[in-house]
Amino acid sequence: MNSYRLQAASCRVRRKTTVARPCRLKSFCLSFIVSRLLYVPSPHFQVLCIVPAPTLDDGIRRRAEASSSQETGRIHHSSFIVHQSPTVFNFDYDGLRRGYYSDAYFLNGVRVLSKLAESGMAFHGRCLRANLAGLDLSSVQSGDVEVEMQYFAKREPWCIAAGIDAAIAILRECTGYFENGTFINTAGKLEIDAMPEGSRLPPRCPALKVRGRYRDFGAHETTTLGVLSRASLIATNVYRVLEASNGTPVFFFPARFDAYTTQALDGYAYKIAIDAYNREHGAGLEPLVSTDAQARWWQGRGGGTVAHAFILCFLGDTAEAMLAFAQHMPPDVQRIALVDTNNDCVSDTATTAKVLFRRFMELMERGETTEAEKFRLFGVRLDTAGDVRDASVSPLGEPPLDLGVCPRLVVNVRRCLDALHESAGIPDRWRPAARDYFQAVRIVASGGFDDRKVALFTRLGVPVDIYGIGSYFRSGQNDFTADIVRVKIGGTWHDMAKVGRGPWENPDLRRVQ
Repeated sequence: MNSYRLQAASCRVRRKTTVARPCRLKSFCLSFIVSRLLYVPSPHFQVLCIVPAPTLDDGIRRRAEASSSQETGRIHHSSFIVHQSPTVFNFDYDGLRRGYYSDAYFLNGVRVLSKLAESGMAFHGRCLRANLAGLDLSSVQSGDVEVEMQYFAKREPWCIAAGIDAAIAILRECTGYFENGTFINTAGKLEIDAMPEGSRLPPRCPALKVRGRYRDFGAHETTTLGVLSRASLIATNVYRVLEASNGTPVFFFPARFDAYTTQALDGYAYKIAIDAYNREHGAGLEPLVSTDAQARWWQGRGGGTVAHAFILCFLGDTAEAMLAFAQHMPPDVQRIALVDTNNDCVSDTATTAKVLFRRFMELMERGETTEAEKFRLFGVRLDTAGDVRDASVSPLGEPPLDLGVCPRLVVNVRRCLDALHESAGIPDRWRPAARDYFQAVRIVASGGFDDRKVALFTRLGVPVDIYGIGSYFRSGQNDFTADIVRVKIGGTWHDMAKVGRGPWENPDLRRVQ
């Protein structure tokens, strides 16, 4: 297992948890069998059971210079953090201010506190907390009480904190109150301390700390926790896949599994995970999202391959479909053929690659180099369903070895591409160019992948160049909670939390300007 270099927040109080991973004999046996079956001489790999995933060319992944912070393994922060402007996020700030997206019980509490503030009513109750015994509480006005609220996650053993800038944007734009129909913003009176986006966060360690008058920002607990929980869930899952893949690029494909309104936040969380991985591993991975909306908050663009539906419009002729795609799409759109429509990935890969290469060769011979580049096949995508065995995979009687995008299927396709220049119909003078063309074709693997399956492929050295993963990124839980942990009385902060909770000190928090 890779050692984690992403610096965790140094919380003063932390539970230490060890997760035991029992050895599973069957999984070991299957892995051993696969490793014995997968030896294929290739320029991409040698013995699959002992080498890491192949290094990609600079067109897919660029190694970046390691940052100075990596020398010590710590994240270095300045005294202040400059966060994204609220205008980056396409939030309905008016609806947020009015509580349209907030739980009613938060709104009801704020309404009561506002009424108390208007009347100037002082606290007349009985405080049961020993730490406040002997204090004069007659000056406390619950309607105007100032609190310290800490936002933290519970995921063991850590999560990648994401959505922090979005939560801060909500606080910046929506802290305050309405007076005669006009919103009075009081965010300038808040003190906000936060971790940088992409930090590793241990359970119960605060990612965000807010001090201010509770009734001004308390109604936004629902929405701030919501963006933190969802974004951190996705960012953590993406980061785990990247570590499992040893830095192999990952297409972000979850859009079809959720409401379209979630795409911008989800894509932003994915980008945070990519940036965190690059920073901590000295990598240069580029974000690969499938919709423009997923890239909206960082001014990117959606990309991808082609759909089965597109190929079926050509009656299942993958080569004909990709020939039309290459002819009519602009050159900056990568040509990635989906080759599992007919459940014969090797055959469709060979046919499609040769058809495109012949067109490429014809145009090059006529001197039309720019037009020829439109027919350069960037990759082939394998998306075989998990209950189907591809025609090129001989049955062994074990589903993990036979069905879906299994290691042997990827190896079969890679072997086909690496030897395709030797096939009939290619003039001898073009064979060196054909070899370079076919061996440069990448393999994209999608369908049923999660961090465990990716880790298995990495351990076996399966020659996947890009993974396409969707529904897994939404799996699991990464709930955030916000607790009041202190109140301000007579100009001094005093501990005040529900029983079982309390303030956690996180020296890695930095003031938000």
